Amino acid sequence: MAMALGKITDILVKRGLIDPAALAAAEHEAFSQGIRIEKHLLEKNLVSASDMTLTLAEYLGIVPIALSHFAPPAHLLDSVSREMLIRRRVIPIAKMGNTLTVALADPFDLIARDELHVMTGLEITPLVAAEKEITETFERAFPDQMEGMNMEEILKEADSDQEITHQKVRDEEDESIEAIIERSGGSTVVRIVSMVLVEALRQSASDIHLEPQEKTLRLRYRIDGALMEVPGPPKSLQGAVVSRMKLMSNMDIAEHRVPQDGRIKLRALGKEVDLRVNMLPTIFGEKTVMRILDRAALFPSLSALGLDEAAYVAMRRAISEPNGILLVTGPTGSGKTTTLYSCLMELNQPDVNIVTCEDPVEYQLPGVNQVQINSFIGLTFAAALRSVLRQSPDIILVGEIRDNETADIAIKAALTGHLVLSTLHTNDAPSAITRMVDMGVEPSLLSSALILAQAQRLLRKLCPSCKKPAKELQTKLLRGYNISPELFDGVTTYEAGSCMKCRNSGYKGRMAIMEALPVDRELRADILNGLSSKDLAAHAKKKGMLSLKEIGLNKVRDGITSLDAALSITGGGE
Repeated sequence: MAMALGKITDILVKRGLIDPAALAAAEHEAFSQGIRIEKHLLEKNLVSASDMTLTLAEYLGIVPIALSHFAPPAHLLDSVSREMLIRRRVIPIAKMGNTLTVALADPFDLIARDELHVMTGLEITPLVAAEKEITETFERAFPDQMEGMNMEEILKEADSDQEITHQKVRDEEDESIEAIIERSGGSTVVRIVSMVLVEALRQSASDIHLEPQEKTLRLRYRIDGALMEVPGPPKSLQGAVVSRMKLMSNMDIAEHRVPQDGRIKLRALGKEVDLRVNMLPTIFGEKTVMRILDRAALFPSLSALGLDEAAYVAMRRAISEPNGILLVTGPTGSGKTTTLYSCLMELNQPDVNIVTCEDPVEYQLPGVNQVQINSFIGLTFAAALRSVLRQSPDIILVGEIRDNETADIAIKAALTGHLVLSTLHTNDAPSAITRMVDMGVEPSLLSSALILAQAQRLLRKLCPSCKKPAKELQTKLLRGYNISPELFDGVTTYEAGSCMKCRNSGYKGRMAIMEALPVDRELRADILNGLSSKDLAAHAKKKGMLSLKEIGLNKVRDGITSLDAALSITGGGE
């Protein structure tokens, strides 16, 4: 495929096919729904199908084709199954030598081209056509079968057949995986799964979501924290694709009724990554989520995290202490594990004994003794911690403090000469203190053991290639979050653009922002006096602590992120 000559949105505006203001609103809505902008524009009738076809052709550097009077050769129609053509919206145009030229309604559908290549053994040259014209071509090509039926009914009929096939796969529990894959396309399934995994690495995705729906098999990648939908495998291959993934992750391929967990080691694109795989039964089949764990993406030290000066100094001072407990807080996916691993990699020396208790162990760190928690056999965080304390550790990492027993042991370990690092699920740093007290930890013990409470979020960064000055300050939004618009006086703020480098999302990469609350003599007294998290936060701010919201707004002032992105992760908190 040729390189794109410009952005889809730029081409639409250049051709005068859409008003820039309407386009900006559509981009925001499409991004919030996790769908491609061109699909959204067509669904909302903001751009005509023919105009979009020409735009996509220019964008991708491929040839457009009009099918209004085209009759595909019968021998080419017979060379590929009718169900596949209808499902993937593909029309065979011509065959020359070992090359098959086809018209696609969705030129981004790489899996359709791969299916055709496997089925025919030919190299595939794509053209782009309007979906409506492809539908009309089917009606002319299959008049007997299509008479009195529209495309939705045909797809319903095809999906009905696929569901029967899928049910057979589920019912025949004794059937081997080789037989399932062979019956469902053999190498096609292997190639499809490989493409899904490799494309996730190419896109720098953190998660892969394969979600069975009633009529389709939905595929989404989480990129920079947001889910983006891409063309998924055919519904007819759902059972075989899921079985292939189970086989790769060492799961029970005959079990479909209970959740399962597994891991995959993958080498591709010059890197080696681990995939943490979870299967969850749903009414339409098993939903698969794969967390991509790239050890190369870990930071070798705390300084490499790129923190603000205040957060770095607080963290550096905390991990330099010989004993005490450091609490890192934030929601799932906020980078807590990455932060703690960066601390461990800096602390990992030949004369230091480091032991971790994790559920699960996400990354394997050389020189660190890592324990995998397994509650089913009684190896809980509390049970593991008791044994770890008999291993003469210097530094202990507790993956998460979830209950009173674990909290009590962690605090006592911190008071008996160990440096303890752990995580909690709270919204801000002061709340970590009150959460520990709520778990039953004595304030006197907590005030003596705690050396730092820290809250963090991952903030999406504007794409440097397409970010653009905001047309106007969002005064109404600021006032809704109790933020004075005067904070941005004399400052140019930026908003998301759209380009190939950021997959038209306007954002590229994320950074950690941290609210650090060091524990000094005055704060220890506040803890002993049982102050609320709100009062603790007020006292900390008087001493210079910046809240997550204030740090996020500073990043907006610096042009690193947009106001929408900052407020979406820091909310209306102080």
